[in-house]
Amino acid sequence: MTTALIADDEDLPRAELRRMLAAAWPELQVVAECEHGEAALEALAALQPELAFLDIRMPGASGLEVARAASGRCHVVFTTAYDTHAVEAFEAGALDYLLKPVSAARLAQTVARLRQRLAAHQAAPALEGLVARLAGHLQPPASERLRWISASVADTIKMFGIDEVLFFQSDEKYTRVVTAADEAHVRKPLKEIAEGLDPELFWQVHRGVIVRAAAIARAQRDELGRITLHLKQHAETLPVSQAYGWRFRPM
Repeated sequence: MTTALIADDEDLPRAELRRMLAAAWPELQVVAECEHGEAALEALAALQPELAFLDIRMPGASGLEVARAASGRCHVVFTTAYDTHAVEAFEAGALDYLLKPVSAARLAQTVARLRQRLAAHQAAPALEGLVARLAGHLQPPASERLRWISASVADTIKMFGIDEVLFFQSDEKYTRVVTAADEAHVRKPLKEIAEGLDPELFWQVHRGVIVRAAAIARAQRDELGRITLHLKQHAETLPVSQAYGWRFRPM
């Protein structure tokens, strides 16, 4: 039996896609329905589905990040309301692309392609190149990216240039901002901060941690497979959740 996961942060489109898949492909087993990228990454690692239907825009980890993790391991179908990426996705070798609202006829074409690839035992395609190209279109304009972080400490306001920050860490209602020489807490959730960061420079490595890639000295794996990051300019170590372990595959 073929297995699949569906990832979409909107309840109705997610439920509708599952209903339509059940009608178009009764033998398909949907093993996970995920409402954000982190859950999709966790399901991908734990359940190893053969197919993934991924909304490109999701909070936390985007569908592109999930696709990067699925590269070479899982056939990917992108689902999104933004059709500007469709032609590029096909030209770069993505398996398929569904524009919301998904029509039964269009889904039938996708299912036929999927069945054909699976029957021919075609390997899941590498998607790193596609992800890199699409990520460039999805990044916030440079004018909208964070340049400074301001944090109140007693009667003082500390200012951190974004280039100084080593990592961000969720801390209940606040986000901890850490540089090589200082730290503070800001009254803004990590998710909101992430939207203003360049994802090529700052990597999400845990649901509650975003780290500057250039600040990582090494990633160490223990006997249980858990990954810990050691930083160049800070003694603190950072955990990497299983969902983000794909970032540290040997090259």
